[in-house]
Amino acid sequence: MNYLVIGSGGPQTTGPEDLIEILEYYVLPGFEALMKLRSDNKILAGGVPVSERAVAFIIDAASNEELDQIMRGLPFWGMLEWQVTPLQSFEGRAFQDRKILQQMKKG
Repeated sequence: MNYLVIGSGGPQTTGPEDLIEILEYYVLPGFEALMKLRSDNKILAGGVPVSERAVAFIIDAASNEELDQIMRGLPFWGMLEWQVTPLQSFEGRAFQDRKILQQMKKG
């Protein structure tokens, strides 16, 4: 199953020391983890919305539980607010709509 995942927000920094720590221990390792997931074909597409402190990607996971495990493994998982939307395939939705159309035409 594919999921659209958007992470946004994050901690406010109080100075350069905070920013260094956040970048070094959370943000850059988080991007490394996402790039690894992409190279493993778990992330199908994604990136950083221009000029935002956010990430967006489409990930393939067998279940909600697998996705939860992957997400909790991201170094910045606890720092961002996450919105996760399960995606229905185009084929699946077209099949359902065709059935509805056929039923409506019959009666």
